[in-house]
Amino acid sequence: MPIVTGLSGNEMYCLEKKGYQAGDLVVGNSVWSLGLLSSLTSLAKTIAGGEVSQYTEWINNGRRRAYEKLIREAEQRGGRGITGVTSELVMHPVGLEFLSIGSCIHSDEQNENFSTSADGQGLYCQLDCGFRPVRFVFGNVAYSIGIGGGLAGALRSMARGEVKEWSEVFNRTRHLALDRIRAEAKAAGANAVLGIRTTITPFYGSREMIMIGTASHHPALPPEYTQEPITSDLTNQEMWNVIRQGYCPIRLVLGVSVYSIGMVGSFSSLFKSLVSGEIKEMTALIYDARENAIAKIARDAEACGADDVVGVRTYIKNLSGGVVEFMAIGTAVKRIPGVETLSENLPPQAVMHDSDTFIEPSLGMSSYNLNAPSG
Repeated sequence: MPIVTGLSGNEMYCLEKKGYQAGDLVVGNSVWSLGLLSSLTSLAKTIAGGEVSQYTEWINNGRRRAYEKLIREAEQRGGRGITGVTSELVMHPVGLEFLSIGSCIHSDEQNENFSTSADGQGLYCQLDCGFRPVRFVFGNVAYSIGIGGGLAGALRSMARGEVKEWSEVFNRTRHLALDRIRAEAKAAGANAVLGIRTTITPFYGSREMIMIGTASHHPALPPEYTQEPITSDLTNQEMWNVIRQGYCPIRLVLGVSVYSIGMVGSFSSLFKSLVSGEIKEMTALIYDARENAIAKIARDAEACGADDVVGVRTYIKNLSGGVVEFMAIGTAVKRIPGVETLSENLPPQAVMHDSDTFIEPSLGMSSYNLNAPSG
């Protein structure tokens, strides 16, 4: 039978350089119904704000069931590893489908048995940095601002400045997901979680935040990282370049600030928007929110003894009514002896981007490539 793989030509080239051959595409899925009673119970919990633990556990169980089926299918096909593992949610009229997709790879090494969120190109970069992949890991949290927090935040938003109730909810939940992915990596015997990718999805009146990545092990990392694995949201290609320059990622750092322009400022901005020119109230608001979020990641980086923070990305979201959420996320790095690349340069195939060759715009956002490379 011919091999049917999700790996691209660039991925196959990179993996061959590390002694791997392409295997079959593998899929694990599970369709779940939340049920009326659970829906009502969880709805009541969203009133208080913060984590909706029943939703978190329900989604976690569904994601794990799909992943376990993926692993079993890979074992049946003789895969020594699985690359490009995803964990997706797909809405159907009868329920929610949890879906995991990946591609098997084969090697002559009989003691290997791993899974990774990295695609073939990203796996090449991890291996060339001396990291051995252990398994695909994720950490998730379902959360709600809640009526209590919403009311307090609404009152606070009448005045200009940070809406601390909302800032605290967003900061707390994002760090919960990070703590959970780190704990899962530790349980797997890893000392690093690499290539973390974060997704936030609306879910039955709340939101789910999930971080996925690869639990990995590097023999040169100091013993303290066995107890608290390093975390990085750098792509594997970015990580390779950072390590090539003598630094190693040690912690994903993030900060969230929710700011309100205030009732008076909202009226003032509304009138000013009728004519051309700078809306100074909004300019100052967004500047302050950005500075606060960046200051939070700087404090986190200093607390973990980092030399620098690299790959900082910033996101802004309008929460309506003159309230904006600003998030900054990056990776703290420091020099660690013994962590270095094996090669002088990456091959071009490791950094080339593959393009979709099937496009149907009429489907809009209801259809997307579930097996897209994650790096």
